[in-house]
Amino acid sequence: MRIWLSVILPVLLLGSSAVLAPPAQAVASETKTLITLHREGGFAGFDDRVIVHTDGCVRLSRRSGPAVDKCLTEQETGTLRRHLRRLRLGRSEAQPQGADFIKYTIAYRGRRVSRYTLPASWSPVVRHLEQILEKYWAPD
Repeated sequence: MRIWLSVILPVLLLGSSAVLAPPAQAVASETKTLITLHREGGFAGFDDRVIVHTDGCVRLSRRSGPAVDKCLTEQETGTLRRHLRRLRLGRSEAQPQGADFIKYTIAYRGRRVSRYTLPASWSPVVRHLEQILEKYWAPD
């Protein structure tokens, strides 16, 4: 009987600790998204994404290369939040005739809007997110 207890008890303890500890993926998924920018198309063939989380960290990806996770400085986060206060999403814009247009899609506060020309309230947000992409996206 004692042999069974010495075998079963450690197995039960290991199993219960695995249940009590949250998986790493569950912890990471609790972070909420503040804003997402997707820039695609154009002559250069852009396919860039900038996902900013509410904690100030970002996920950056481009057509080529892996996604990169970084955290913004307090100044960068503050500047972005100031620009977001003035952001007016409006309506999506129809795709223009022709080729080589860049499509900008912003997802913010539960809405997703796509534009080919940048309205005045979009420009500071898009330019700031593009600067962040240029500064921090560098695959290892």
